[in-house]
Amino acid sequence: MTAQHPYPWHLRLSWLLVLLCGLLAYIATFVIMVLTGNPIMLPTVLLVGAATIPVTVLLLAQSTRSGPLVPSRIVLVTAAASGLFAICAAGLEERIAGALLGRASILLVGVIEESTKLVVPLIVLALAHRLTRGGGLVIGIASGTGFAVLETMGYGFGALLSRGGGLGALDATLVLRGVLVPAGHVAWTGTVCAALWFLLETSHKALGTLAVAGSLLGAVVLHTAWDASGSLALHVVIALVSVGALLTLVITSHRSFVRRGLTDPALPATA
Repeated sequence: MTAQHPYPWHLRLSWLLVLLCGLLAYIATFVIMVLTGNPIMLPTVLLVGAATIPVTVLLLAQSTRSGPLVPSRIVLVTAAASGLFAICAAGLEERIAGALLGRASILLVGVIEESTKLVVPLIVLALAHRLTRGGGLVIGIASGTGFAVLETMGYGFGALLSRGGGLGALDATLVLRGVLVPAGHVAWTGTVCAALWFLLETSHKALGTLAVAGSLLGAVVLHTAWDASGSLALHVVIALVSVGALLTLVITSHRSFVRRGLTDPALPATA
């Protein structure tokens, strides 16, 4: 049996550093923008406010005590490419659905967004499965992060310009959507991608297929229910289910990675 090199604590806890620095940076940039009245600060405020929480969750899922689950370059490419593709594809498809179905198109938003967020992860699965073995959850979270950051920036800008909006509406939108990100796109796409990687890696294909179908259906149903309902109680239930599933998968993925590292000679290890 072999033992892996310990992962430096400052890298293992990078998620906490990003969270603290991100929150401080958001407060600082927002206050400076208000005090100076400088509109040039707006993109910085939007980016920091939208990215802090999802990037924190991504790093939490990526960093185990034995090292990163997935090569960082793949995570970065996935987040950037999936965010750009999914936000454009979903925006176009939702516009067409809205023109054809009117208000009823809200029932298709979950299907559209959950499917577009899977396109880049499927390409990653096809091209780099060996490099991402056991890391489907991280790839899914990266995809959800890219989409969530761009979407939140858009909602924040929209709140700023809307009637009755302004800086207060901008701040409220960024804070609310930032807090809810782990219960939304990040959790849903992460869960589906974890199931996809499990299907490819497991010898129990029937179980893997059931996991993919169940997770995808669950993501669409939760997403649709969230969008279509204004019930606070239902939103709380959806958030608890989504965050619970996300945390469970993070813990399971980390434990599996550490166990594999103890026996897999392909991973960095010492006797």
